[in-house]
Amino acid sequence: MNYKLLGDEHVGRVGRDGSTLMERFLFSIAKQWIAGNTMDEAIAYARDANKKQMGAIINRLGEHMVSGEQIEKTVSEYLMLAANMRKNGVIGGISIKPTQVGLAKSARECTNNLERIINKASQSQSFVWIDMESSEYTEDTISIYLKLFEKYERLGIAVQANLRRTGRDVSMLLRHGAKIRLVKGAYRENAKTAFRTRREVDGNYRKITESLFSEGNEFAIATHDSAMIDFAVKLSRDHERRFEFQMLKGIRDELKPKLVRNGFSVSEYIPYGTNWLPYSIRRLKEKKRNILLLGSSFLQSHRV
Repeated sequence: MNYKLLGDEHVGRVGRDGSTLMERFLFSIAKQWIAGNTMDEAIAYARDANKKQMGAIINRLGEHMVSGEQIEKTVSEYLMLAANMRKNGVIGGISIKPTQVGLAKSARECTNNLERIINKASQSQSFVWIDMESSEYTEDTISIYLKLFEKYERLGIAVQANLRRTGRDVSMLLRHGAKIRLVKGAYRENAKTAFRTRREVDGNYRKITESLFSEGNEFAIATHDSAMIDFAVKLSRDHERRFEFQMLKGIRDELKPKLVRNGFSVSEYIPYGTNWLPYSIRRLKEKKRNILLLGSSFLQSHRV
């Protein structure tokens, strides 16, 4: 694994500046769940996940791009990623944030760029997930998804249980036969838009999980929370559905093989790239419990 995610120059600056000790600490955590700087490193982790009988979902880190050059570079990277996944026989898919490919500029540009990537991915039967970002982009993201889903079957969308609107969104999406990934939500939102307590978010997560099992067919339960996973396992006994558990690379590695042995589909979410800091901060802010999960996973992976 390449631990030089910051680059030599940045590491040197960090080392000289005591005010960035927190950044260095976060970097030591980030290397647990991020494959490295490069696509090749992400592909290597994806192949390893496949060897462990898990799928792989690769994401290039970055978001909120408005420069045309930067957007096109990102689109080209995803096109190359789709081709390399096919070349390496990786079983899984790609996950894309809409603002990586133009949504911060216009929905039309984002739609066109997503379609280019989906076309390429479909050639190797790779699934494409559209990530959900902060609530200001929710409506456009859903509209773009529904438009593209009319043409491409192997396409899914993430929804966030912390948003108050998500229950209604899921009901509507299921009527269209959508393929849904349920996450808790990692973006800071106001109380009018989102549930603020863990009890409320967990309650909504359970409610939406029940909807997926009763009305959906192909969906993903994306969480590291044992209570939510156990709840989904229980529901699966009463509802025969095609679904999978999705977890970050490096987190809950003690649980993933158990789920696989018990006959459940599991995929690892594998991010890569140099823009690791905003992503890592958001993961930690999502729930304080993530810090404990990270510590537990780190210790288990380094046992002698």
